[in-house]
Amino acid sequence: MNQAHLSEIALRLVSDNKGILAADESTKTIEKRFATIELASTDESRRLYRELLFTTPEIEQYISGIILFDETIKQNTTDGKSFPQYLHERGILPGIKVDLGTTALPETNSEKITLGLDGLQTRLHEYKQKGAEFAKWRAVYTISPQTPSEFALSENSRVLAEYALMCQHAEIVPIVEPEILMDGGHNVARSREVTTLVLTRVFEELNKHGVYLPGILLKPNMVMGGIDSTEESSALVASATVEVLKATVPSEVPGIVFLSGGQTPEQSTLHLYEMNKFPDLPWKLSFSYGRALQEPVLSTWKGSVENVELAQQAFLKRARLNSLASKGEYTTELEQS
Repeated sequence: MNQAHLSEIALRLVSDNKGILAADESTKTIEKRFATIELASTDESRRLYRELLFTTPEIEQYISGIILFDETIKQNTTDGKSFPQYLHERGILPGIKVDLGTTALPETNSEKITLGLDGLQTRLHEYKQKGAEFAKWRAVYTISPQTPSEFALSENSRVLAEYALMCQHAEIVPIVEPEILMDGGHNVARSREVTTLVLTRVFEELNKHGVYLPGILLKPNMVMGGIDSTEESSALVASATVEVLKATVPSEVPGIVFLSGGQTPEQSTLHLYEMNKFPDLPWKLSFSYGRALQEPVLSTWKGSVENVELAQQAFLKRARLNSLASKGEYTTELEQS
């Protein structure tokens, strides 16, 4: 394990108030996204869309890395250059989603476990050869009166730690993503309780497995009420999230890159800004957004070549505003500019 290399890559991903674009949607997920703009999902339409994102002028000022899907890391630009090579040349680090989705966890109340450990070492070696510098693995947890169960907590934490250690031995920085889903009517207090429990267990397992913490990034949910709860203030979300992170995340971790988790683009930017107003944070707080960066892009592009430039401007705007939020310099007035 090359600890110096891992630490260098992890720091690059959160340096200079930059963040990560999650462009790692599965074929099934991007088909649903394309359906919203009445576009057929084909190998070529998916390639063209990813090329639109990756070739947006000036995004290297705000985007440090892009998480790719298995299909995408093997695709090329129209000029014939592989996407990882193209991104490297722009100073953007290519990453790769390595989990294979979730399946039912036996003997639980509809809880999930993430698949993909079998054969992961081989796949990591192949992705490294293709230029991947970091990876992502997502575990999901639900909040209900019965969940998360002890079994789901222990199994998902163990799997995240095994994945992270395998990545580090392959000289790939692992992004550890324990996501507590927003489904349900739970309030912020219950979200805080469960997020604290989940992150505590995850770091216990990471330490038990000997994962090198300066060579990882954490990708958690923000501490929010469920989608069926009454809306809470951005200040409350920010303070609850920062309090949980301070109680659970060791200072050796260089950065925390949030998922947007069903928030609107504007909400996720405002919440990130509110968190970065807190002084003396021991880690960088930035973003690793998928839909919150891409939603305005898709609705502008609509699959038409005539709209590519406008769609790229929409992407650049969201990347810039989230970079400002990670500096604590965002204002809602900038949304109108």
